[in-house]
Formats: sequence, C-alpha cells, structure tokens
Amino acid sequence: MSRKLVSDLKLLIKSFSTHCTSIQQSRSASSLAFKNAYINGQWVPAEDGRTFPVRNPANGDLISEVPDMQAKETETAVNHASDAFKRWKNYTAIERSILLKKWHDIMTKNQEGLAQIVTAENGKPLAEARGEITYGLSFVEWFAEEGKRIYGDVIPSAFQSKRLLHLKQPVGVCGIITPWNSPSAMILRTVGAALAAGCTVVVKPAEDTPLSALATCYFAEQAGIPAGVLNVVTCSQQHVSEVGRVLCQSPKVSKISFTGSSATGKILMKQSVDTVKRVSMELGGHAAFIVFNSADVDAAVVGAVAAKFRGAGQTCISPNRMLVQEEVYDEFCEKLVKVVSQFVVGDGQEDGTTQGPLIHEKAVNKVDSHVKDAVAKGGKVLIGGERHVKGPTFYSPTVIRDITEDMLVCSEETFGPLAPVIKFKNEEEAVLLANSTRFGLAGYFYSQDIRQIWRVAEDLEVGMVGINEGIIFSPSIAFGGIKESGLGREGSKYGIDEYLNIKYTCFGGIC
Repeated sequence: MSRKLVSDLKLLIKSFSTHCTSIQQSRSASSLAFKNAYINGQWVPAEDGRTFPVRNPANGDLISEVPDMQAKETETAVNHASDAFKRWKNYTAIERSILLKKWHDIMTKNQEGLAQIVTAENGKPLAEARGEITYGLSFVEWFAEEGKRIYGDVIPSAFQSKRLLHLKQPVGVCGIITPWNSPSAMILRTVGAALAAGCTVVVKPAEDTPLSALATCYFAEQAGIPAGVLNVVTCSQQHVSEVGRVLCQSPKVSKISFTGSSATGKILMKQSVDTVKRVSMELGGHAAFIVFNSADVDAAVVGAVAAKFRGAGQTCISPNRMLVQEEVYDEFCEKLVKVVSQFVVGDGQEDGTTQGPLIHEKAVNKVDSHVKDAVAKGGKVLIGGERHVKGPTFYSPTVIRDITEDMLVCSEETFGPLAPVIKFKNEEEAVLLANSTRFGLAGYFYSQDIRQIWRVAEDLEVGMVGINEGIIFSPSIAFGGIKESGLGREGSKYGIDEYLNIKYTCFGGIC
C-alpha cells in the first residue's frame, strides 16, 4: 500500500475515533471501525475471535482483519433485526426520511474517506471510487424521499356497505448480499430502499471488500439509525455458504436481495424456496454494444470506453461484446485502440491512473484464458492481450478484432478489460447476435436512424438499453434485468416496492 493511502486511512480511522465516544467498549474506536462486525448497534468480534484478512488487490498489502463469522452470529443478527423491525416499522415515513437524510449528509461530508476505503480494498482508481460514493449516496437521498410516497389505493366498491383499500407495508427483515465490484454503492442502493420502506436488514458484504460496509454502519450509527435496523455480518469465503444459508432459510427473514453471479443467485433462490421468500436478484450480464453504420463513430468510441473499461471491466452492465457494422468496423477499431492506448494502468491511489487491478489473480486468469482462446481461433490482438508488468492482479487493456461466435468471449462473461469486436452485416443479424444469450441485463447501441432506434430498442431482450449513451445508471431509473440476469428492480419509484407487501382490506357494514 502506498504511503499516502496508509496516511489517509489513518486519518479516517482517527476521524472515526474522534466521533465514537458514545461506544462504550474496551477496544479503541479505530479497531472497532475496521476489526469488528456491526450487530444490534454494537461493534462485535466473531465468537471465538476468528478473523480473515482484507488485502489491497494492487499489491497484496494487508489493510485490516475483520471477523470471520458463521451461522451462529448470523442467527444472532437476524434475531436482533427481527426485534428491531417491530419498532422500526412503526416509525412514520417522515421520521425514517429524516434519519436517512441525516445519514446521507454525514456520509457526504466524509465522502473522500469512503472513497479511499473503496480504492484500498477494491483497487479501482480514486476518481472512480469518488464517483461510486456519489452514486451510492444518491440512492439514500432518493429513497429518503420515495419513502414518503408509499401510497396505497382506495378501490371503488360495487356495494354501498363496503369500502375497499390496498395498504402497503414493509416485508420485514431483509437479507442483503452484496458484491465486491461496487462495495459501497451496492449496499447503499439496497439498504436505502429497505430502510425507507420500514424494513430492517442483515448485510453480508463480499469477503474481498467488507470495510466499505462497516464504514457505512459507523455513519448510520452517527445519524441515529436505531440499533438492530442495520446489521453487517462479515465472513471469509470458507463460511460464506453457511451465512447465506441462514439468511435464506431463516423464517424470520422475509426477503433476500442479491447482487452477483447467476450461478450463485440460483443457489440462493433454491435455498429460499422452503420459506417462500421474496427475492430480488441482480445477476450476471453479457451485454452487447452495437454500432450501426449511421452512428457517430467518435461518440460510439467514447461510449464504449466508458461502458467497457470502468472498474477495469468488472461491472455487471459492462459490454462483453462489441458488435460493429461492416462499413464502420475498421474505423471503430482504429479509434478505439487509439483511446485505449492512452490508458494508465496502476495502483488506484496513484495520480493519473485510469485502470486499476482486477480483484484477484483468478479474475486475471479468466481474462487471459478468453484472450488466448480468441487468438487461437483467429482473433487479432490490436492492443494489450497480456498480463501487465505492474503485478499479478493487473491485465493490460485489450482490444481484439475478427471475433467469431465460437470463441469463449461470445458465450461467457469476461468481467475484465477485454473488448472483443465482432463484425456484422445488417440490423437483423446484430439483434440476433445480441439476443443469442441466456442473459438480459443491459444492452447498448449507437445509431442516428430514428426508425432503427425504435426497432432495436424494442427488440433487444434486456432490462436496460443505452441509446447513443454508455453511462446509463441513475437513482431514478429501474435497474435490473430479464432472463437469467435477475428478478426485480432497484432504484426508481419501483425499487421501493421490492420491500413492500400489498395488503387488501375490506371494510363492511358501513351503511
């Protein structure tokens, strides 16, 4: 870890220490901030003192050690969340909104420190980490307002003696399992909606990036969010299955929200069947990025870079396949390579870095295997195509042309800085290629033909479409996919409905 990053983290811990005087435990506030989980308003270790390391993916340096919790601690967190729900659900929407806004404001004032934590444990460039914090906080602000607009219905009755109503009520305790690629934003996006709806939560953050979750708990405590409403259980890869199983199988947990791979999502859904839980699943993607002849190629390249290489390509909505019409194929490839050649690969904390490390060596191995497979089957590397000299978790930003459908990049999600470019002849072929996958999270296309824009937007089998735009996320939009890319929506006016039950009431004997 760089000296500057160590210094910044120490300053942040010192800030935590200054404001943690209300926590009456034997350990210092700095150790509470980074060495304990958060259950029922208390910073607690694992029962037998078990811990696991959190390392900087850029250099492998140890950042901290956090509790390696198991089923028993998870059950404790669920029980406390269940008790807290009985009180939290009775807070008025305005009372919950005030607390969420206070939480938002406190985190906003500490945005730089939160970004430093994201960069330390995830590796993304600091500029991207700052953007992630801004994005995540926008959901807390959004749902603080949406919580005040949870409206039911008065239904016209066919009988003079009856009055018919629909009420919306919080589902209860929610188990929230979040990924490592946006360790702060994915928590704030889901927890913000759940808390605004009146639910309580038990969060299981990714084992690679638990520190961002713990930092949000600290600020939630400072905002006055009651004990037991927000709980975070940390665990290593060794115990992730049993922790997830408790959340899925506990009768006290009413809903599971998961962001991650489709394979893991299916397991969680199966485990939730016996208790018939509500589930929200934001799963894997295999997005196509289509460039038609009529497109502004320069704009398409800018959009492709923004969508593909953000987070070193480790985002669920990152395009996995670049489909370019034959007349502009060579031009697009040439201009894309020119932009990618200007990338600076390095530690996310270093000034000027535009692409950081991948999360671990296993991720690098997958990218490398996709590159080697494409080359073996006739693909031509235009730039990159190899591990980077910076270290074992770095891979050079890569563009490969002459991609064919039999290559792994056309059937598997790469989740890395590889842009494979496929040539197509006409609109029908492009849509067929884009839809030839069991996934359906996001899709992108560039065109200046308004008739084509309408046709393709309607024909793409995805939950979200970017038209002449590579950055499509916002708290006001319904984020989610179809097919094997998931169930439910996050953000927008629909996101809070994922945490609400509709209760029908019939009042008889009115007259």
